[in-house]
Amino acid sequence: MDRLSSLNAFVTVVETGSFVRAAERLASSTSTLSRQIAELEQHLGARLLNRTTRKLSLTEGGQAFYERAVQLLADLEEAEALASSSAAAPRGTLRLTCSLSMGMQHVAPAIASFVARYPEVRFEVSVSDRIVDLVEEGFDLAIRIGQVGSDQLVARRLGAIRFLVCAAPGYLKSRGTPREPADLARHSVLTYAYSPTPRIWHLVDREGREHEVRVAGPLHSTTGEFTIAAAAAGLGVIFEPDFMVKPSLDAGTLMRVLPEYESTPADIWAVYPSRRHLSAKVRLFVEHFAQQFAPPSLAPAPRPRRRRSA
Repeated sequence: MDRLSSLNAFVTVVETGSFVRAAERLASSTSTLSRQIAELEQHLGARLLNRTTRKLSLTEGGQAFYERAVQLLADLEEAEALASSSAAAPRGTLRLTCSLSMGMQHVAPAIASFVARYPEVRFEVSVSDRIVDLVEEGFDLAIRIGQVGSDQLVARRLGAIRFLVCAAPGYLKSRGTPREPADLARHSVLTYAYSPTPRIWHLVDREGREHEVRVAGPLHSTTGEFTIAAAAAGLGVIFEPDFMVKPSLDAGTLMRVLPEYESTPADIWAVYPSRRHLSAKVRLFVEHFAQQFAPPSLAPAPRPRRRRSA
């Protein structure tokens, strides 16, 4: 039995949730993977997977073995990189998930500059606003705003954003401009499905007082870009991240509403499965991506030039 190949087969089956998808990822066959895992279970003298016609699930021993196997494979990948003097030049596939807006404005440019530096790394990116199960769906990394997800995940804070209240000039001309948060209850409000409280907005004034407003309106969307486009067309008022609404504000298709109020900052996180060691490609990409949100360094002030005495 090739124990390393069997370990890799077992981890891939768990991450993909099926022998068919694991076989596709490994360019193997379901019968080969089934045989490898059966031999692994026989070698260990323990059942790792519960198999039914509808789904696979880990046994208690299988869960513990999976966590150690993932760590072992990550350690092996990093050891191989070190042995081949390529720790500074990672290789392989990095599977990443992020929202559409974060992906378009931040992740895609970061990937382009990262691949230019490390051409042996390739990316598989799943763009989704939902909270993806990284372990179950086999992702190495997620970039998330606000919600980290499971307590079993490791998260690194990269920066923060604010949410701004905005509407189209035409809408404000016809419906009037809200002067205080309570006025929003009388307006057509467009809500975002994956917000923790989509129909309750929390605004903070300049004195730090929080204002809670229950809102409602004609549109509830799973995509922030769609909500922004609808607001720009005059449908209603939105509460969206600053980096997402900035192009529309700059173009004049949206205007700030209640500019003296904003949200509490929402953190941006790099999230990855709980492992003692990260692979070199994940660690280096997180460091690379974090530079986008790092505050600019202050250049030292120039020394005053001495005046020559007359």
